[in-house]
Amino acid sequence: MPQRPDLSELNWNLLRSFCVIAEEKGLTRAAKRLNMSQPSVSLALQKLEDQLGCQLIFRGSRHFALTSRGEKIYQECAEMFRAVDRIGVLTEDRNDEEFGELRLSIISQLHSPLIDEAIRLYHQRHPSVTWRIEVQNSAETVRRITHEKAGIGICLLIKPLINLNCRHLFREEFGIFCGAEHPLYGRTDVTTRDLQQEAFVAFTCATEGMGLEPMIILREGLNLGNRICGSSHDLEEVRRMIVTGLGIGILPLMAVSDEAAAGRLWRLSLTDEPLGADVFLVSSSEVQPTPPEQKFIDLIEELLSLYPGMI
Repeated sequence: MPQRPDLSELNWNLLRSFCVIAEEKGLTRAAKRLNMSQPSVSLALQKLEDQLGCQLIFRGSRHFALTSRGEKIYQECAEMFRAVDRIGVLTEDRNDEEFGELRLSIISQLHSPLIDEAIRLYHQRHPSVTWRIEVQNSAETVRRITHEKAGIGICLLIKPLINLNCRHLFREEFGIFCGAEHPLYGRTDVTTRDLQQEAFVAFTCATEGMGLEPMIILREGLNLGNRICGSSHDLEEVRRMIVTGLGIGILPLMAVSDEAAAGRLWRLSLTDEPLGADVFLVSSSEVQPTPPEQKFIDLIEELLSLYPGMI
């Protein structure tokens, strides 16, 4: 059995020269492409054949042709150099690659195709950035960004705040709900007066907030919640208390659509005018966003311009 040649010190330049010879189908054209003399190209071919221990091209023929082994070795070499070229392409934008941490505060249980697509596309473009997503109510997010002058947040606000950059994203629709155990469940004839007398499950931010929360406006606009029977920062816990019959409450429509469809929640409709609150992307107006933050802000703008109806 013939001994396999030692290729540990194989010269890649010889392989490159052989690939060009095979592609140009001759030493003369290969020499011109490599900017070398023909004798130098011929010598490189001979050295490669010596190292490999086999003949790569037929000599003395009037027509250029690779040997059977030469053709197989050329195919392997060509694929190898294509892989090297692909590596070069991958490094072209290395100076634009973003690193670091992106800190995002977001309201509880926000259902938004816009935010989902922004996160997906951002990670696709900047895979080296680490995400840190914190669930906070809007008052906490505004307070943190104002004091720390860092991070970005997605908030429900009554209107833009003059001391922060506030980019309107979309409007989130809300409804008044009760659970299957509640006396008002299934009724379509309720009045505002009926609801004003009911125990109310509230978001904590709507009882302890600083006037920043639209939930306060939604509740007080209908004069609801005069008797609060339960509260939580977390939307899931507010939903749980309403489902189990503690009282009525205001919930975002998209976040509880499954429970409503399954009959665990009943929407108490008072008017054709939907309840709603505006969702904003918030950042400090006093300091420049970090590069990862700015790229997220730019991406949101890009998506809003491409899909203005996305929520």
